[in-house]
Amino acid sequence: MTDVNPDQIGAGAPQPLEWRDGDMPYSTAFGDHFYCQTDGRLECGHVFLAGNGLPERWDGRQEFLIGELGFGTGLNFAETWRQWKLQRAAGQQLHFISFELHPMRSEEIGRALSHWPEIDAERQALTASWPHPPADTVSLDLDAQTRLSVVCGAALDGVAAAKPGFDAWYLDGFAPSRNGDMWSEELMRRVHEKTTPGGTFATYAAAGFVRRNLIAAGFSVERRQGFAGKREMLCGIKTPETH
Repeated sequence: MTDVNPDQIGAGAPQPLEWRDGDMPYSTAFGDHFYCQTDGRLECGHVFLAGNGLPERWDGRQEFLIGELGFGTGLNFAETWRQWKLQRAAGQQLHFISFELHPMRSEEIGRALSHWPEIDAERQALTASWPHPPADTVSLDLDAQTRLSVVCGAALDGVAAAKPGFDAWYLDGFAPSRNGDMWSEELMRRVHEKTTPGGTFATYAAAGFVRRNLIAAGFSVERRQGFAGKREMLCGIKTPETH
């Protein structure tokens, strides 16, 4: 299939996909897989949950707000929701807000997530609630303690319009070499601006310009061991003295 220029696809419109190895989605617009080919669910745990100090940081928190750049298949949300249900106490609330330029259709999400029986309950609940077509903002109360919002459109616009107070960020756009807008200094500055003091980020990406943009935005950045043979990943914190 011929690659498609992502700029030619309207914001909020589903993007064309190829399916590789049965249930592995591949974006022909960005020329990249949606998650690690080794095991995307385990990568989520290693990079995004552990990189943000989760689930430990949920302890004792009445409310917790996670932001994500790139909803994709919903894998990161499904795995986070699974772990949240195992750890949460009565009355605690999790709000997961993701920013996605080209939302998948319900059947595509279901096909991609069917690879992991560990998140089958989350997959079924998500796909049963997912609207067709997706609205500008998809807002789902998936249980009494979990809300998912997916803001459809350019991430920079969505993050700029968001209220501040994010406790953790999953930076999970397509590879920086293929989707530079998702890793721009301007967007990283907006992410930092919307993050609460002491809030964190984590990403599988370790490209030099990504690290420099995060530092320029005001984050204290740390390199860690990447997942499944990747040499490095990045995580960091908005220190209380930064504004």
